[in-house]
Amino acid sequence: MPRPVTVLMVEDSDDDAQLLKRELQRQGFEPDVTRVDTGPDLRSALITRDWDVVISDHNMPGFSGDEALKLVKLFDPDLPFIVVSGTRGEEHAVDAMRAGASDFIVKTRLHRLAPVVERELLASALRAEQRRIAIALEESQRQLQESQQLEAVGRLAGGVAHDFNNLVAAILSYADLILQSLPPGDAHRDDVEEIKRAGRHAADLTRQLVAFSRQQILDTSVIDLNEVVRDDMGLLQRLAGSSVEIETELHASLWHTKADRTQIEQVLLNLTANARDAMPEGGRLTIRTDNVILPAEAAGPQLSVPGQYVRLDVIDTGTGIPEDIRSKIFDPFFTTKEIGKGTGLGLATVYGIVRQSGGTIQVESAVDRGAVFTIYLPRTTERLDRWPVRRQSR
Repeated sequence: MPRPVTVLMVEDSDDDAQLLKRELQRQGFEPDVTRVDTGPDLRSALITRDWDVVISDHNMPGFSGDEALKLVKLFDPDLPFIVVSGTRGEEHAVDAMRAGASDFIVKTRLHRLAPVVERELLASALRAEQRRIAIALEESQRQLQESQQLEAVGRLAGGVAHDFNNLVAAILSYADLILQSLPPGDAHRDDVEEIKRAGRHAADLTRQLVAFSRQQILDTSVIDLNEVVRDDMGLLQRLAGSSVEIETELHASLWHTKADRTQIEQVLLNLTANARDAMPEGGRLTIRTDNVILPAEAAGPQLSVPGQYVRLDVIDTGTGIPEDIRSKIFDPFFTTKEIGKGTGLGLATVYGIVRQSGGTIQVESAVDRGAVFTIYLPRTTERLDRWPVRRQSR
């Protein structure tokens, strides 16, 4: 089968251009050729489409092969540039190669043209693959660094949370003792109740820190994520408010996963609250589930185990997340809200729950283009437990 190739021909003679085209056809190529013979036409052609190779005459009236080579290399240094000349010899070939030409072929030896084109196409493919690998490696290194930073913060948060929890427990215990010693109607009872309310709030923050650090004890069971979403729709809609429309796209044959149902509900609540805050004027929140098979080549530092996953997408049409803070949104206490409007633990808690459940969470977002939070939870082939699930009161 003839091999397609796009050729930009810098040649002032149509007859010579046809000769080169026939030579490529004779040697197994199917060339798509565009001929130009001026600088402006060459510049326009380079902008218009992608090319596999440029083949240029060396001498043309008013426009030389050297000028064409400079223009092409300025536009794309990796684009193969082959000089074909009927008059210039070895000295000019050396100069052209030093200037960046891929090869120099005299017209009396056109049998070399196809092998040179084949070699340059292969070299271009190798360069493209190297660039792809380099970009993928850079992204993997970035994700690994972010993951390591979150792990370090998580360990610190877990240690602080446990120590702080002991202090909070002591404060609450002594507040109860003081209340028991105060007679009904005592003016100080309200003050002690305020201490207890503050202590309970501190305890809630501590639990969220423990969730982020992945040190809480999970009550895992086999769950149907679709069922969790359907059961919580009323609560999620009330949390989101009347200005936010919630829609679901649930996979009809969703695999099961093993997780703490109450904690997964907390994940949905936190992501819904986060989406609501990102849509102060209202908008649409989409909750989507799907089955995903992750191949080995798609694995990365944040999703390192190839296999079968249940995917949960929470998509909003909100203000989006600027690129410069996207890597910080799962850090505990990081928030862009005004003082008193948020603890900065909502997404940190989500991160901790998901990671302790054996999954991962990723986010895609751009300013004014909403956000997509994607959670992967490992599939389980264990049978779904159909006994009634004990639900926490709200």
